[in-house]
Amino acid sequence: MAHPSRYRDDDPLLARIRDLALALPGAGEKVSHGRPTFFTRKVFAIFGGVVKGDHGSDALARALVFLPHEAERPALVEDPRVSVPGYEGAYGWLALDLRRDPDWTEVAELVETSYRLTASARLVAERDGRDLGASRRSGGPDAGA
Repeated sequence: MAHPSRYRDDDPLLARIRDLALALPGAGEKVSHGRPTFFTRKVFAIFGGVVKGDHGSDALARALVFLPHEAERPALVEDPRVSVPGYEGAYGWLALDLRRDPDWTEVAELVETSYRLTASARLVAERDGRDLGASRRSGGPDAGA
């Protein structure tokens, strides 16, 4: 049985997340468990999530679910706009509530960080405008990456 849709395709917050995510090299979108999910080989962002222990709640329906950098996680969990979502939260993911005038520069940085943590070295190099193959051939810092 397919999951019911848990978003509106015309949601302006989704449109902004979609623009940010799909601008990254190799990024695609699919609907998984009723939510727009952005991925390369691995998922790096989800529009909407569930509250841990209260899956009927709409509190995270318009949130960005993302994987933060380990060093940034402690500060993020102290932010009242951020919560640990059900399911993904067990793996270190967080959810940023987008309903109250989000800082889109911050949102873009969170999407980018999550992308960098999950995308291949080749895609990250493409994002950075580097030729990973040339670096490997010359024994540069990405050799063996």
